[in-house]
Amino acid sequence: MREHSELGVCVLLLALGVLVLTDALTMDVDLTQRGPVGPRTVPIVVGAGLLVIAALLAVDVLRGGHGEAEGGEDVDLSEPADWRTVLLLAGVFLGSAVLIEPLGFPVAGALLFWGAAFALGSRRTDRDPLIAAGLSFLTYVVFNHLLGVPLPGGPLMGVL
Repeated sequence: MREHSELGVCVLLLALGVLVLTDALTMDVDLTQRGPVGPRTVPIVVGAGLLVIAALLAVDVLRGGHGEAEGGEDVDLSEPADWRTVLLLAGVFLGSAVLIEPLGFPVAGALLFWGAAFALGSRRTDRDPLIAAGLSFLTYVVFNHLLGVPLPGGPLMGVL
């Protein structure tokens, strides 16, 4: 079965397609309120696409097709993983998730952007906090005011 190991991907795509289609078809939607293209349309198209791709990939694998090894990556697999960076990023994401409610998105997002830049190696303490604050504020404005997706403002809610 080693020469057909890609069939595992086919099974995964098939299961994901069935899950998406099941959720889409059991969704409680009033079509007269939503119009002809409602919230079911995209999940049905995506689920059907997943099933088609799973079938086409299975046929290709059974006919002898196989994936090619990646040749363009600049990754030295003999080097150990950089667990310090991974743990720093995980801590920054968890901290942001915990702080978003009490501090609001602008502050938690700025800490997220700044912490991610620090974890990935940037040490520009004069520039990074300003860029992080700008990105966070811009993201808050776009989502909260332009897209209508409410984000918690925290203590800055009255100011923003």
